[in-house]
Amino acid sequence: QVQLVESGGGLVQAGGSLRLSCVASGRSFDTYAIAWFRQTPGKEREFVVVISWSGATTYYADSVLGRFTISRDNTKNTVYLQMNSLKPEDTAVYYCAGQVWLGYVSTDLDDYDNWGQGTQVTVSS
Repeated sequence: QVQLVESGGGLVQAGGSLRLSCVASGRSFDTYAIAWFRQTPGKEREFVVVISWSGATTYYADSVLGRFTISRDNTKNTVYLQMNSLKPEDTAVYYCAGQVWLGYVSTDLDDYDNWGQGTQVTVSS
């Protein structure tokens, strides 16, 4: 088990950038795939991006491809989400989630056992 804490959310104008961080506590961070999901009121939590334990594999939702970049630093137990060219529709609470590495990356939130508390991202038009 790892405990995950997100930070870096805030208010930004459309076209701006933010970098989210997901810091993990626990000794086995480098055995976890880490994903970002987001959720707006009244909607289901949706997949944004995932990175494998080594960082070698990433997969992005079409809605953020080319604008968002995920990376990780296992020496710091941290995953980063660089978000550029932000749009109002990116407004949501962003959650990081961890999955013990099973040999593949998953976009299904039911595959993730460890979740952070979320950080609010608001993009104004």
